[in-house]
Amino acid sequence: MGKPDFKETSQGNWTFIRNVLVKALALLTIMNVVFYFWYPLQDLGGLSAYNHLFPGRKRLPYGENPEKAYNLSLFNLEAMLNSHELAKGAKPEDEFRAILIGDSATWGFLQHPDETLAEELNKEDIQLSDGRKLRVYNLGYPVMSLTKDLLMLSLALRFQPDLIIWPITLESLPRDKQLFPPILQHNPSLARALIAEYNLALDPKSSEFVDPKLQDRTLFGARRSIADLIRFQLLGVMWAATGIDQFIPETYTLRAEDLSADISFHDLNPPYLNRDDLALDILSAGMRMVGDIPVIIVNEPMFISQGENSDIRYNFYYPRWAYDSYREILVEESSEQGWYYYDFWDAIPNSEFTNSAIHLTPRGSAIFAQKINAAILETLATLGID
Repeated sequence: MGKPDFKETSQGNWTFIRNVLVKALALLTIMNVVFYFWYPLQDLGGLSAYNHLFPGRKRLPYGENPEKAYNLSLFNLEAMLNSHELAKGAKPEDEFRAILIGDSATWGFLQHPDETLAEELNKEDIQLSDGRKLRVYNLGYPVMSLTKDLLMLSLALRFQPDLIIWPITLESLPRDKQLFPPILQHNPSLARALIAEYNLALDPKSSEFVDPKLQDRTLFGARRSIADLIRFQLLGVMWAATGIDQFIPETYTLRAEDLSADISFHDLNPPYLNRDDLALDILSAGMRMVGDIPVIIVNEPMFISQGENSDIRYNFYYPRWAYDSYREILVEESSEQGWYYYDFWDAIPNSEFTNSAIHLTPRGSAIFAQKINAAILETLATLGID
């Protein structure tokens, strides 16, 4: 038997390694090409352990302290929706389904999941004459913008609502706030589709939109988004064990009592607001979007300062002239359009506001819920539903 030819063996090994590397590179290239054209992040968001291994969440995921809140802010709308209790299964036949949209006050900032406005509304245990029970679900999401609300409304329709409750406040209506929310900026195709379909007075080419770059549509570029999807599923273990979805500190800075002397509002100045200053077209778009589903628009309660400069400002957000104009405009617009509109701007005692002029304590939400439930019953009676 002759001695092995080490040169030939070495060349064979290198040939094998080269072939493996070439095949791996080819496979990786194919995978990236497929990923680029498919871009399956939303499809991946549809794969959820919530409502299966873990209970569905009572509100949409939002938060940047996952170690304490067992929650995570995402831009993947499918992952967000599929984690919600609404995605559990078919709508029960004995349920009259109401969906709340709105801002962080609706979502329930500094409130536990069972203390939010939606849960306080459910505590009334309202039953209609046909036997259906009113059940309210929370699809509110932080950051004030009517366009963000409109996006959430478009998603809410897949869950077959019988009623939409839409709390709003003036800070959601200025034109410069409409594309401000990151959830809108990072879902540009959906936002642009809304702009086009409802002819909204918004720029579809706005630089605020975050369009995925070439590298973002690769496996390497999307690694953070994929990792967040996996991490969000893993957080379901602790969510299921604790029911915690928000870290609430023992102490926090209270809403401002002493206010600035500035009388401007988003670069607008007295004596009054004009209709064109406000995104009323987006409210109208929401009414067209839902068709025959009734919508109750609610002007949210707010903190009314008694401190320094409270003679010219109601609170941190609003100079008096701007807010008074807004309320007059909403009454006029609602009357002209036939909207179901309720104004609860001063319905909650100042003691029931937390860290901002719109965030309520649990007791404040309970008081607010009583007002809204009365509005629901009045609206349904008007519609012949009781």
